[in-house]
Amino acid sequence: MKIILVILEHRQDTHIGISFEYHYEFKNYLKKFEGCRWSATHKIFYIPYGVINFQKLVSYLLAYPVTIDDTAVVNYIEKERIEQKFIQKYDTIITSFGKWMAQQRYSDNTITSYTSLIKVFLRHYENKNLDEIVEKDIIRFNQNYILKQGFSSTFQNQMISALKLFYQKYQNKNLDLAHLERPRRGRKLPEVLSIKEVEDLLNATHNIKHKMLLSIIYSAGLRIGEALQLTLNDIDSHRMLIRIENAKGKKDRYVPLSPKLLVLLREYYKLDKPKQYLFEGRFGGPYTQSSSRSILRQALGKTKITKRVTLHTLRHSYATHLLESGTDIRYIQELLGHNSPKTTMIYTHVSSSNLKNIKSPFDKLKI
Repeated sequence: MKIILVILEHRQDTHIGISFEYHYEFKNYLKKFEGCRWSATHKIFYIPYGVINFQKLVSYLLAYPVTIDDTAVVNYIEKERIEQKFIQKYDTIITSFGKWMAQQRYSDNTITSYTSLIKVFLRHYENKNLDEIVEKDIIRFNQNYILKQGFSSTFQNQMISALKLFYQKYQNKNLDLAHLERPRRGRKLPEVLSIKEVEDLLNATHNIKHKMLLSIIYSAGLRIGEALQLTLNDIDSHRMLIRIENAKGKKDRYVPLSPKLLVLLREYYKLDKPKQYLFEGRFGGPYTQSSSRSILRQALGKTKITKRVTLHTLRHSYATHLLESGTDIRYIQELLGHNSPKTTMIYTHVSSSNLKNIKSPFDKLKI
């Protein structure tokens, strides 16, 4: 009889799965192994993952007339060993880079993104010491790793930015990275919901907190990070303004507070009673982005919307609907917190009111 050992992720932990064709006597034998459990979800027996546990299990199984395929577990252990070796070599420098970025007041998202990208780069050259990596290695990485494996232009741009910051600013190395060329950006138009679709989405959200979160993102054109960092003091009901502090680019701005949103906000406050942040997690502190995305998925599941919708789609929809109602593009730029009007101009390409004013020459045909 053949036994196949696999790596199993179960209940947010790693286990060793034990797969075999049903055999009554062997099943009873296996159940006697310490820590062995049955997963009704995965339909497999499993034990907690660990090198010693793995070795004990193999010895136990070999006492029975079986053959064992443990390739998956052996490969996983080797991958862990390599990862641990890498961590010992580079963990200090990557952590230090993250702390330096925090001191330079980079956002949490940028710190997480850039440290992860530097980790990918250093793993590519893990057989070299940090001081052995030169300009040609960085250029070669761009050509042979990013381009060859077909990573997106966005990933390439972020990687180049991370490498330049890491080497030229943090490491203060005099490296000539002029040959590290950025890809040409394509123009991908944002997905936009109609006003009716936004209405359907919000009406499908019955939890007052969830509805409030989606509503404020749309009504004020906020990034999800900006919405989750809002505090009670940022809502100025006297001036009917919302203050956005320390947004992208380290800029503050004000956006209008919708009167209809204020009614919903007061209802939400009476029921949820947040203490500091407008949207708080179960144990305090700001609500998480993953929970926010889950809220959106649940709401979409109750509608007939088939478009690819993210939380940022609500911001795109807000800007497009403002443009369609006649709001000057320069005001929209300020409301969104864009540095350049070029960024805001993309909404002119998705505004239906602009497109509807264009008459097709087909309409002139006498057919």
